[in-house]
Amino acid sequence: MIKEVIVVEGKCDIVAVQKAVDADCIATGGYSMLKRAVNSIEAAYIKRGIIIFTDPDSAGERIRKYLTDRFSNAKQAYLSKEQAKSAGDIGVECASVDAIRAALDKTHCSSMEKRTVFSVKDIYEYGLVGNTDSSTKRAAMCESLGLGYCNAKQFVERLNNFGITREELAEASLVYSETREK
Repeated sequence: MIKEVIVVEGKCDIVAVQKAVDADCIATGGYSMLKRAVNSIEAAYIKRGIIIFTDPDSAGERIRKYLTDRFSNAKQAYLSKEQAKSAGDIGVECASVDAIRAALDKTHCSSMEKRTVFSVKDIYEYGLVGNTDSSTKRAAMCESLGLGYCNAKQFVERLNNFGITREELAEASLVYSETREK
């Protein structure tokens, strides 16, 4: 059983997560969270910790930001839009059991100390910004590292905040390159 409580957006997300892993979940009920939901999330955060696992869309990102601002030590799990897409809908409830397990295996926690290991110069050297295929490569590396899709600035921020090492970034880049060659 996963120790932390997984925070998702809706009841269908809870069903999907519980098909994939043994975990307790709380649904926010969407962006206009009820005070009752926020209180439940806060109690879980204090007692067991939480993993924020919202949909990879704009509403999910707004909910993630709100919860992360309020619960700064919450862990984060991400699905890519491709992993969470089914019949024109996007959400955790659309993801496969394997995709949910993989996302939860790559859960990250923001560092309490501000790190500046990586800069825009680093991701430029990896071709993650400034090239015609930078967005595609960055998306693939985000998925590999479990960072969720992000723009270049967010990518640097997440690398630093989630404690990603230079070795992990190099490995993700190598995996991407090998996949492209096949």
